[in-house]
Amino acid sequence: MTRIGMLLSMLLIWQLASAQQRLTEADYRRAEQFLSSKIAAYVDWYHPYPSWLEDDKFRYRAGNKTYLVDLQKKTKIEITEARSETQAPFARRRNSNTVVSPDGKKEVFIRDWNLWLRDIATKQEKQLTFDGEENYGYATDNAGWRHSDAPIVSWSPDSKKIITYQQDQRNVNDMYLVTTNVGAPKLQKWKYPLPGDKHIIMMRRVIIDVDAAKVIPLSIPPDPHRATLGDDISSNGSLADIDWAPDASEVAFVSTSRDHKSAKLRIANATTGEVREVFEEVVETQFESGRGAINWRYLPKTSEIIWYSQRDNWGHLYLYDSKTGKLKHQITKGEWVVGKLLRVDEKNRVLYFTGHGREKGNPYFAYLYKIGFDGKGLTLLTPEEGNHTITFSPSGKYFIDVYSQPDVPPVANYRSIKGELVVALEKADVSRLKAHGWKPPIPVKVKAADGVTDIYGLVFTPTNMQQGVKYPVVDYIYPGPQGGSVGNWSFSASRGDNQALAELGFIVVVIEGTGNPYRSKSFHDASYGNMAINTLPDQIAAIRQLSAIYPMDTTRVGIWGHSGGGFATAAAMFKYPDFFKVGVAQSGNHDNRNYEDDWGERYNGLVENSDYEAQANQNYAKNLKGKLMLAHGMMDDNVPPYNTLLVVEALQKANKDFDLIIFPSARHGYGEYNNYMMRRRWDYFVKHLLGAEPPKEYWIGKD
Repeated sequence: MTRIGMLLSMLLIWQLASAQQRLTEADYRRAEQFLSSKIAAYVDWYHPYPSWLEDDKFRYRAGNKTYLVDLQKKTKIEITEARSETQAPFARRRNSNTVVSPDGKKEVFIRDWNLWLRDIATKQEKQLTFDGEENYGYATDNAGWRHSDAPIVSWSPDSKKIITYQQDQRNVNDMYLVTTNVGAPKLQKWKYPLPGDKHIIMMRRVIIDVDAAKVIPLSIPPDPHRATLGDDISSNGSLADIDWAPDASEVAFVSTSRDHKSAKLRIANATTGEVREVFEEVVETQFESGRGAINWRYLPKTSEIIWYSQRDNWGHLYLYDSKTGKLKHQITKGEWVVGKLLRVDEKNRVLYFTGHGREKGNPYFAYLYKIGFDGKGLTLLTPEEGNHTITFSPSGKYFIDVYSQPDVPPVANYRSIKGELVVALEKADVSRLKAHGWKPPIPVKVKAADGVTDIYGLVFTPTNMQQGVKYPVVDYIYPGPQGGSVGNWSFSASRGDNQALAELGFIVVVIEGTGNPYRSKSFHDASYGNMAINTLPDQIAAIRQLSAIYPMDTTRVGIWGHSGGGFATAAAMFKYPDFFKVGVAQSGNHDNRNYEDDWGERYNGLVENSDYEAQANQNYAKNLKGKLMLAHGMMDDNVPPYNTLLVVEALQKANKDFDLIIFPSARHGYGEYNNYMMRRRWDYFVKHLLGAEPPKEYWIGKD
C-alpha cells in the first residue's frame, strides 16, 4: 500500500470512529426494531398446538385459519370452527387457585390454611382438613420466592384421593421488604429460609380421601421441601416427584435430602399411609432426575421402576425391581444424555425419550429416540439436525415434531411412532423477516478455559458491519448452573436485546460455559461448591478465540446479566478487572447466604461444607477498575435487594466510583420499568464502551 493509500485508509477509519461520537434517536430507533416486540410479527409461522379429537385426529389454528388433521386420510384440510368433532377430555385442568380432578367433576382449593373440595357442577363445598394454621397449612405454596394461592397437590387417577403435604414453616426465618409510598411505609413479611439456617421448610406428607374427608398421614418423618429436578417440591407449580399407581392403591414418591445429595424412592399405601423404602441413591454433589422433566416412573403391573441417574457421568435410564430395590440393568448407555422421558409403553416394553449429544454437531439439540426396556433397539426417530420438541397423540401412536436451530426456522410434522412422516403441518416463512433487515445469530464452537472441552454459543454482529473497524464486545451472561446463557437452542427471531445492542455498534457474544446442564455430570458440576466461578474463565477464553475470527476489540469488553447473571457480572468486574471494562449487574444474588436455601444448598452444598464467604462479591469490590452499574428492584421477593446493597456498601467503603439504579416498587423482573432498564443499559455501554454519546432519554416502546 502506498503512503497516500495508508493515509486515506487511516482517514476513513478516523471518519468512521468520529461518526460514532454521538448516537442519535434514529440509531436507537433502528436498534429497537430488532426487539421481539417489533420483529416477531415478521415471522410467518404458526405452532400446531393441537386440540385432540377421536382417533388421534386434531385441530389447530394457524392465524385466522383452522385445520383438521386426519391420520387415516393423511390429510390436512381447512375447516370452520363450527365443525362438530368430539374433542377428547382433558386429563387435568387448572386455573389460578384450584386444581381440577382428572374426571373434571371436582376441584380443590385453599381457604384459611386448609384444603377444601368443590363440586364443579353444583358448586357445593366441603372442608377436607381442619387443623391447618398460619405457617402450617395444607398444600400451601407461599414461602421462598414463590407466592401462590393455588394448592400443590396430585390427584389419584380415579379422582378419589389426593396426595399433598402440611407445610411446616413455623420456625423458619422471615424476610422483609418495605414499600415506597406517601405516608407510612408498609412492611411485607414472609417465610424465606437461607443457607445455613437451623430451620427450613418441612413437609408432613399426607393422602386425603376426598369423599370421606379423611386425612391419612404417611408413616415417615417430615421431608425437606426439596425435589429431584427443581429446587423445591412445588417449583413447577404442581407436586413434583409423585407417581400414582393406575388403580390408585399406591403412590410412589421421592424424598430428597436438604443438601440434594440423597434421593429415596418410596411407595405409600394409599389406604393406610404405610410407606416402604425401595432404594436410595446418594451422590457427592447434587442428584437430578432428568433434564427438563422428572424421568423416574413407577410400573406396578411389572413391579418395576424406571430410574434416572448420572452415576456413570452421563444422564441415563435404569431399570429397578420395585419389590426388592435391586438394580436389574442399565437401559441407556454412552457419552450422551437422556433429556425427557416422554412415553412409557408398558405393553410393548418400549421407552420414548429425548436425548442430547449422541448425534454429531451441537450437543444441546434434543432428538427423539426409542429403546426397549432391555436396553436393545435404540432408534433415532427424528434425524433432521436441530432442536426437536415432541407432542404425543393421545394413543401414543403418533407425535407432532417441531424442530429448528437458532439460525434455521422451524418445521412442524406429524409422524408415526416409527418416525415416518404422515402429514406435513407447518414451515416457517422468514422472507418478511429478512426483508426487515434481520440477520440470524451465528452459532459458534470454541474451547473452554481448559483448552480441551468444546463449548458452544451464539454471536450477534451488526447488520451493517464496517470494513476495517474493530467492534467492542458485550458478553451477555447467565451462568446457571440450573440453566445457561443461551437457554433455548430453537429458532427465535429475537433473543432479548442481543441483536438490538449489536446494532448500536457492538459484537454481542452468548457462551454456554462449563457448569451448565445438558452435558456430562462432570461438566455440570464444574462450579459445584464454588459458584463464584460463574463460567468466567470460559467466557474469557471464548472471546479471545472468537476475536481471531470476528473483528472484536478485546481491549473493550463489557458484560451484563440479570439475577445469576448479575452475580456473574459483578464477579467479572472485580476478579478480571483488566479484561472486563464495563459491566451492568442487574438484581444479582451477590452473596448466596442472602439467597434462598434450596438453590444455594443444591449447587454449593451446606454452609458448613462450602466456603460461601469466599464467593461473596462484596469481598472483592475493592478490585474494581472499570465502569460498573448496579440495579435492583427494592420489592424483589426472589433475590432480596440486600444482595446488591452489600456490594454498594463495600464499594463505598473502598472509595470506588460506580452507578446505581433502584426501582422502588419493582420485583425481580422490573415489570413496567424493564424498558427503562434496557435503555439505561444501552446508554451505559454506548458511553463507556463505545465511547459515544447516547441520545438523551430515548424512550423504548413509546411508539
